[in-house]
Amino acid sequence: MPTTTRHGVESLLAGIAQAPDAHALFAETSTRLQRIAPFDAAVWVATDPINGLTTAPVRVENLPEGGCGTYWELELFDEHVSLFRDLAVAPSPVAGLRAVTGDDPSGTAMYQNYMRPRGFEDELRAVFRVDGQHWGQLSLFRERGRPDFDATELALLESLSAPMAQRLRSFVRPSTPAPEDTGDAPGMLLFDADGNLMSLNDEARHLLAQMPPGPATTTPLGIELPLPVWILSTAGRARLTGGSARIRIRATTGRWLVCHASCLSDGEGRGGATALVIEAAKPSEVAALVVAAYELTPRELDVIELIGRGLPTGDIAARLHLSPHTVRDHVKAIFDKVGVTSRGELVAKLFTEFHLPLAARDTVRVER
Repeated sequence: MPTTTRHGVESLLAGIAQAPDAHALFAETSTRLQRIAPFDAAVWVATDPINGLTTAPVRVENLPEGGCGTYWELELFDEHVSLFRDLAVAPSPVAGLRAVTGDDPSGTAMYQNYMRPRGFEDELRAVFRVDGQHWGQLSLFRERGRPDFDATELALLESLSAPMAQRLRSFVRPSTPAPEDTGDAPGMLLFDADGNLMSLNDEARHLLAQMPPGPATTTPLGIELPLPVWILSTAGRARLTGGSARIRIRATTGRWLVCHASCLSDGEGRGGATALVIEAAKPSEVAALVVAAYELTPRELDVIELIGRGLPTGDIAARLHLSPHTVRDHVKAIFDKVGVTSRGELVAKLFTEFHLPLAARDTVRVER
């Protein structure tokens, strides 16, 4: 590897490790990556690690408004090669469109309906995954006249997959409690069979106004309300599967919300409309994210749950069939991972403060 490239990769990895939040992670990594593997446009996405669905933040570079819906619909409904959900479990989490189509992407809907109209000739896709979980993903595009993404560039992105996932995972950790929101009623949105928003209640409007910044698409049925792509993709997944889909997202107020979409059917079992509910997340909804963020083991989670109930060391040992000494070792390891010095701090941090406010609210659509 040339010295300049090696230094660039070292700079990339250092920047990933030091990024203060997800917005900065995407922005700074993009700037450094551009120097090593140039690209003309990009879409950086955080995902819910349980199901890989899009959540916030989303950073879109050099792609004007108007194609957002097409991009996400192709991922959900097209039999596209190298779908993100396939890359999430593939031996390599990275693929170049021209490379996997034998240098002939013309038969793919992504190329025909999205890339070619915008002057793009190649796409590099990467999934950010670690410990079997998919925490984010990336699309890089190159215009006509530029070389295809080569094996070296694909290998570079593959080397960034786990560090990016680990850093995204770390941002789930709670820190400062958010102000309470008194609006506890769930929001309801109803989509027709084509995915168009038909109606919504006032609670949904209230909760949508708390969504973090990101790409949004207006509905064609006259409801003047931009919908974030993660709402559309969650409803789209339910519509695609005929079942349900769920994501968790952190609102601008700092609290966690759950978006749960279900495909509805008539009396004869025929699918049609899709209902999506937005409501405040219970601690149990966020627990899996927090456990992953702190890299806690299943046994450490067992200990934490009993500490949360107020049980002393002896009782925890009896419940888990462990020695008191082993329990104390687990407690010490937990304190080190979470960064606390007492059981009271631990309970406050993991059971009370699931509401880290968003660290950045800047515009996410950028032009270079």
